[in-house]
Amino acid sequence: MKKLLSFIIFIFTTLTTFAGNAAEARRALDKAAAKVSIKSGATANFSITGSKIGTQSGTIAIKGNKFCARTGNATIWYNGKTQWMYNKKNDEVHVSTPTSAQQHQMNPYTFLSLYKSGYAMSLTNVASGQQIHLTGKGKSISEMYILLDKSYTIKQVKMKQRNGWVTINITNFKASSLADSSFSFNAKEHPKAEIIDLR
Repeated sequence: MKKLLSFIIFIFTTLTTFAGNAAEARRALDKAAAKVSIKSGATANFSITGSKIGTQSGTIAIKGNKFCARTGNATIWYNGKTQWMYNKKNDEVHVSTPTSAQQHQMNPYTFLSLYKSGYAMSLTNVASGQQIHLTGKGKSISEMYILLDKSYTIKQVKMKQRNGWVTINITNFKASSLADSSFSFNAKEHPKAEIIDLR
């Protein structure tokens, strides 16, 4: 009977600790989300690495669910519905309506809408801040690690997708005043580009 009672206490303590840890992880992500969700917008530098995409670096601008990511070879604009991807080498613009998985791969901040729906989470304190682990069954992104510094700024996002892991490192995050038009393709900037509509 003592063993059974000890086991029940252990299970209860473990579950309580896990629930507390999940609540702590959610609070940390809420603080990170509030920091990123600046109405006027924000900018940052990033590098992204994945087995299918190699390694690329550039800048990103975000405002709500809109973003614009620029690398040396390409620029991606997303206005909340439509995505334009400009390929400098081919002078082509591909227009599409991206899936949620495609958005996540391009925009490291889309996790801000993910963690609130159907993901289990836990938090680990690390030397540079906090690392949050998210898992979700049946999700396009089944697993994710988010590294926050001590001021709740996102420093790294690692996402597990069907094609393997994608890692995004983020630096120089700062608030900026961004016009909505900066998240849509402007044909005047690339007048000779071929437009390929994939919608």
